[in-house]
Amino acid sequence: MKGIITVLGKDKVGIIAKVCTYLADNNVNILDISQTIIQGYFNMMMIVDISAPAKNFETLVEELQELGLSIGVEIKLQHEDIFNTMHRI
Repeated sequence: MKGIITVLGKDKVGIIAKVCTYLADNNVNILDISQTIIQGYFNMMMIVDISAPAKNFETLVEELQELGLSIGVEIKLQHEDIFNTMHRI
């Protein structure tokens, strides 16, 4: 099962490190990652494997949101199929 993580906010040191450390600690593998910084704003999208996480999906969603608040960015995790449905043209 795949998930999509988006991270948005003002750029600062350590965003990628903190998000990736959280994912590794919770057995979530990064399959693909893209990140850009535009005029000081950080934007990252990750496709992750959530087939065997250490915690249930809802807990991952909540803890990633809390992590985002603690570092000053917005972090969202969605199931891949929901993300695709919401962004279909």
